[in-house]
This record gives sequence, structure tokens and C-alpha cells, in this order.
Amino acid sequence: MEPDNDTQLLEFLLLGLSEKVKVQPLIFGLFLSTYLITMFGNLLIILAITSDAHLHTPMYFFLSNLSFVDICFTSTTIPKMLWNIWTQSKVISYKECITQIYFLILFAVLDILLLTVMAYDRFVAICQPLHYTVIMNPQLCGLLVLISWIISVLNSLLQSLMVLRLSFCTNIEIPHFFCELNHMVQLACSDTFLNNTVMYFAAVLLCGGPFFGILCSYSKIVSSICRISSAQGKYKAFSTCVSHLTIVSLFYCTMLGVYLSSAATHNAHSSATASVMYTVITPMLNPFIYSLRNKDMKRALKALFVKGNI
Repeated sequence: MEPDNDTQLLEFLLLGLSEKVKVQPLIFGLFLSTYLITMFGNLLIILAITSDAHLHTPMYFFLSNLSFVDICFTSTTIPKMLWNIWTQSKVISYKECITQIYFLILFAVLDILLLTVMAYDRFVAICQPLHYTVIMNPQLCGLLVLISWIISVLNSLLQSLMVLRLSFCTNIEIPHFFCELNHMVQLACSDTFLNNTVMYFAAVLLCGGPFFGILCSYSKIVSSICRISSAQGKYKAFSTCVSHLTIVSLFYCTMLGVYLSSAATHNAHSSATASVMYTVITPMLNPFIYSLRNKDMKRALKALFVKGNI
């Protein structure tokens, strides 16, 4: 097939998780309920943190930013998927696809960087508790979030511009429920060597680098906890990290699972199904993980509900 140079008129077909018509209502119901739970849960986290003065600390500042990013992350993919199922259409325009890629990469990288910043926050809190308030001052916290945004925006812009240089054949089918960068590059009719180079370099730098930083932080945290003499002190120190460690493990393990499943089966639909874990399930679970094991968050949520009923 000849490459289509008129990209403005180009359309793609999102094949979704399943092409079976009978399964579509079930998928619609599951994803709609998951999306609503994600929106409601993360909005509650943000409202609870902003309304409770006791939660105006670096850890909860980063958590509120993470909740906001999770809302944006899921809003990038799920509404379009629900609309396509509702209208029984699989079409997504070229402009919509590029826009979706841009915001998907933006919020995915931002998620990773914020989790890394939160790991550093826990490192300072446990390993240097006497200097915590001095080191993690409001200026530094704001700067760390700002730098995370700048890195994410620049990387997302670069990746999107790299896709714009590609030529695509007509009637392109994407075996996914959103425009995923790797699939887009694979479906291009033009040379993709530069795209693959930039994409894998960015993946190593912005996924591997933060992961290494998180590992270093937690290795020092574990070492510091082991030096605490009392069992109660060890439990108290470790309990402040459990929620964050759970989310990090969930996020990176699901991403690794997607990579391994796609590499092992070479089945695009299997990869799409596996990617539901880190694009849909993880953002939905974050509020539950942080609220169920956190007494301060439980108190703030209870106060928020009481205030709403007055």
C-alpha cells in the first residue's frame, strides 16, 4: 500500500479489547464503572488533602498531585473508548490519535517521576528525620513537581513530533483501545529507525532511571529501619512507606507484565488486555491503597463527609 501523505484526512481503527459484539456491553459497563470510581476516589483524595490543614505536608502534597495526574491519565483513554463502544464506531482521526499519544505519554511519565519524588520524600523522612522540614521545604517540593512537569512535557512533545514525521498507509487498524506509541510506530510505512531509537532511549532514561532512584532510596530506607532498636519504631517507620511501595510495585510490575506478555506471545490483543492493568486498574486502586492504610487520610475523609452532610 502507498503511504498516505494527506495525514489530515487519515483515520485509524481502534480494534479495542475484543471484536465480539456480545462482549461490548460488558466491556462498556466495566470500564465506565472503573472510570467513575477512579474519578471519584482521586477527587476525594485531593479534596481531603486540601481541606485538612494536618495534611498540608510534602507527602500529601505529592499525593494530591499524583491523584490529579491519575485523573488526567485515565481521562486520556477511557472516554474515547466508551464513546466508540456507545456509537459502535472504531474510528479515531489522525489529530485525535496524535493528541492522545501526547497526553498519554505526558501523564504516564509524570506518574513515574512523581512516584520517584515520593520515594525521595520517604527517604528524607526516615533517614534524616531531624532535617526533614528543612530539606523538604515548600520551595523544593514545588520545584520538584515543576521539574517533573517540564521533563514530561518536553519528552511527550518530542515523541509526538517524531510520530508526525511518519507516513501511514490508509485504513490502519490499531489492535488496542487507544493510540499506543509503539503500535503507531510499527504501523508506519516510512523508516522508523530514528523513532525507535528515541523511544527506547527515553524509556530507559525516564523509566529505568527513576526505578533505579526508587531502588536506591528504599535500600537506604531499609538499612536505616534495620538500625532502629525497638520493634515499634521499626513498624512505625516502615508503615509510612507501605502505601507508596505498594503503588510503585503495582505500577512497575504491571508495566513489566505488559512488556513480557507482548514479547512472549506477539499477540497485540493480549498486550492490550495486559495494558489495562497500568492504564486503568492502577489509577483506580491508588486512592484505596493510600486511604485504607492511612489513619490521617481516613480522618480527613471522615471529616469531609461529615462537613458535606451538615
